[in-house]
Amino acid sequence: MLRFFAVRVARAMLTIALVVTFAFVVLRLSGDPALIIMGPEAPPEVIAAFRKAWGLDDPIWIQYLDYFGAIARGELGRSMRDGRPAIQLVAERIPATLVLTIPALLLKLGIGIPAGILAALHRGSVIDRAVMAAAVAGFTVPSFVLGLVLVLIFAVQLGWLPSGGQDSWRHAILPIITLGIGGAAVLARFTRSAMLEVLGQPYVRTASAKGVAWRAVVTRHALPNAAIPTVTIVGFMVGTLIAGAVVVESVFSWPGVGRLLVVAVANRDLAVVQCVLLLVAATMVASNLAVDFLYGFLDPRLRTGTPAGAH
Repeated sequence: MLRFFAVRVARAMLTIALVVTFAFVVLRLSGDPALIIMGPEAPPEVIAAFRKAWGLDDPIWIQYLDYFGAIARGELGRSMRDGRPAIQLVAERIPATLVLTIPALLLKLGIGIPAGILAALHRGSVIDRAVMAAAVAGFTVPSFVLGLVLVLIFAVQLGWLPSGGQDSWRHAILPIITLGIGGAAVLARFTRSAMLEVLGQPYVRTASAKGVAWRAVVTRHALPNAAIPTVTIVGFMVGTLIAGAVVVESVFSWPGVGRLLVVAVANRDLAVVQCVLLLVAATMVASNLAVDFLYGFLDPRLRTGTPAGAH
């Protein structure tokens, strides 16, 4: 068991290091922050002084080593725009993002899992086809398109809800729905497939043949076993809480981490972008690590390395 957990932790740390490295390289190849922040009309000596002050005139490998050394010391740099610590700017935006993403996650679970179970229990029926048609529609429509459609209907046409901002709880309704619909559709399809696979297993048929009530067969045998693979997709959704909000926060002018990332990328505010990406990577890796640990407890074969068919 210790080796199982150690391998997963090592993979998680390697993943974070690769994400940070990729972000570091891409950001420095995408444009000169000095020209964007100072403006093309700035005198060459001013731009040169800016590059020297922020270490941008050093070779990229030196910048890379300095950056990783700073991370090891717990320093994530300062914003080139206002000089404040990047972690402080990001931390200020996290509560606003959680206001959207946590209710959206609950919406995904509350709609997706029951819908998938309902479709599986009525396979081939009108209910199944209706649920799957809605799931396909919810999955294929991009979040920014769905958000704009909701704004057009409920904000512009009906005037029931505001189209953007963060002045009251009513401003969060449309972003939460936009974030939740797509995830609920994915979860419904995944849950249906998992349930159908379990319902076709011999032990389910055996329980039914022995006269066990169908409700008991579903609740005691089908649901617990179908929940194991569903943990994967739920873990992925938890890991993408912050990353998934980038587009929606931009559409609804919501002052969260996602919108901060968009602005920081446009301004080439390197420290802020790197800090947000590090947060996103850490969240996703931590979520996947938690799923791996949970699998290890749910299925001892994963811990011991025993093949699925071994006895």
